[in-house]
Amino acid sequence: MPIDRKPLTDRLAAFPRLGLADLPTPLQPMKRLTALLGGPRLWVKRDDATGLGFGGNKLRKLDYVLHDAVSNGADTIVSGGVVQSNSQRQVAAVAAKLGLACHLAVYHGRLAPPTPEYETSGNAFLNRLFGAHLHDVPWTGDRNAAIRTLVDDLRARGRKPYFVPYGVSNALGAVAYATTIAEIARQAALSGFAPSAIVHCSGSAGTQAGLVVGAAVAMPDTKVIGIDIDAEPARVRADVVTLARQAADLLGADFDEAMVEVVAGHAGPAYGVPHAATIEAIRLAGQSEALVLDPVYSGKGLAGLIAMIRQGRWRNDEDVIFLHTGGAPALFAYQSALGI
Repeated sequence: MPIDRKPLTDRLAAFPRLGLADLPTPLQPMKRLTALLGGPRLWVKRDDATGLGFGGNKLRKLDYVLHDAVSNGADTIVSGGVVQSNSQRQVAAVAAKLGLACHLAVYHGRLAPPTPEYETSGNAFLNRLFGAHLHDVPWTGDRNAAIRTLVDDLRARGRKPYFVPYGVSNALGAVAYATTIAEIARQAALSGFAPSAIVHCSGSAGTQAGLVVGAAVAMPDTKVIGIDIDAEPARVRADVVTLARQAADLLGADFDEAMVEVVAGHAGPAYGVPHAATIEAIRLAGQSEALVLDPVYSGKGLAGLIAMIRQGRWRNDEDVIFLHTGGAPALFAYQSALGI
């Protein structure tokens, strides 16, 4: 069978987007953090700078996923997450921009509120600001059940709801996230380097799935490393494999399960609970590079990268990219728990 050598950009061109995310996002050197850690040359891919509603990596997915919603005449966007979910904040922002109703299943009980301000500030405040309708539901471990129930209820009331899964993590969302690789490949080449690895936080799996499939096509010598932030590394890896396989089918690309690396041990005691390494990473990023990381996702992702550097994973003459997935608003909901 002949090898399909079609470029990643050509494969992605078959999928329409709304154009709501500010793309491409910057790829910037982190010279001060590199010097502080004494490891490989560090870069940051600024997917916190996608624009709308304080930005974040989910906007890249929503740009494609909600094109399908608009094309099919949806009048209501339905999704969900925990109280300080970055994903549902970005869903609410996009719905407001498109003039669509937004209903969110807000899960309670996955973690105990770590601060008095947790329930009302940060992303929770922004959800209200963007006009989302919030539905409090108990956490059962099933990420999408309450969202689907909400879709059914709204449809029974005559609305035209569109289901957006937890984390915007489905096959089309993973395809959308492969665009990050297309950008990095071009930006790294212009800066004169070939990254040894792209490191990021991994939870609902769609982001890593898109990166892995995109890298297989456009950057086969670059390792994609997901830092488990859910304290569920086996579940995270299994979900990455499933979504990557589906995304590869859509893109007509090859996928090898061996490409999926999920690193455990940096999630702290549980999802949404920052630990000393998380807080250290947040401090280092802020004080050395003026990067604002959150204690649930990006802070734990950088903590994992720092640990691997200290363990000697890369040589000093290698280049490693940290993917900043966003999440700055959640920082304010955790302020009194961080000691900063």
